[in-house]
Amino acid sequence: MHHKEITSTQNQLVKQILVLKEKSRERRKSGLFIIEGQRELSLAIKANYSIETLLFYPELCSEGDLNALNTSEIERIQISKDVFQKLAYRDTTEGIIAIVKSKSHAIEGLKFLKENPLILIAEAPEKPGNIGALLRTADAANVDAVIIANPKGDLYNPNIIRSSVGCIFTNQVAVGETSEIIAFLKQNNVAIYCAALQASVDYHTQDFTKPTAIVVGTEAIGLSNEWLNHSTQNVIIPMQGEIDSMNVSVAAGILIFEAKRQRNFK
Repeated sequence: MHHKEITSTQNQLVKQILVLKEKSRERRKSGLFIIEGQRELSLAIKANYSIETLLFYPELCSEGDLNALNTSEIERIQISKDVFQKLAYRDTTEGIIAIVKSKSHAIEGLKFLKENPLILIAEAPEKPGNIGALLRTADAANVDAVIIANPKGDLYNPNIIRSSVGCIFTNQVAVGETSEIIAFLKQNNVAIYCAALQASVDYHTQDFTKPTAIVVGTEAIGLSNEWLNHSTQNVIIPMQGEIDSMNVSVAAGILIFEAKRQRNFK
């Protein structure tokens, strides 16, 4: 089968992809983002993302690989080694790069299949690695939604996609301002458990079997007063060591899996 081919790193599409990878503003403006790698792409396809264009480097990604991803309807462009190396973050991305349409992540779009949803909320997380780890934790626990409050950037930063190993696509994710998220939780009678030092009780003393939101802040500054003022109960993980600092995604994992344990992992 004959494909269009790009061999020059100066090609207009190559330049567009580089800008989409590097600039959050460009991703927002165009409503497009970039996915690298077969696993990440297959998860996005499963989540009904609309794939605009596929670029593939035939040495690493065969026709068979492309067909296995159910991409027969999508425009495919063959790229040279130079172009692939210019575009790929790492050589292990299996020779595939896709231009994909972003989705809306508005709070009002959240749908809960359960009477007692379990929601993970992170306020203003800055490090893509932490956001990726939170998304992986949420996927592992099969939570009903992940909400990012007061986000510092956009969800389609390549570092978030990469560090979440595609879990950005497997979770139901929303973003919003803290105030609108609190209003949404109250409207839906969701209890708010804030991970905080002030006025807190040990996390395992609480009942997480009803509709529950577990809220974590950044390691540096913790949660804003707005969350603490609306908290049903602040909870703490008792620390046994010399320092009381734990990575935010680890803390979230402990709290989320306690809730799952109480729910018999349902």
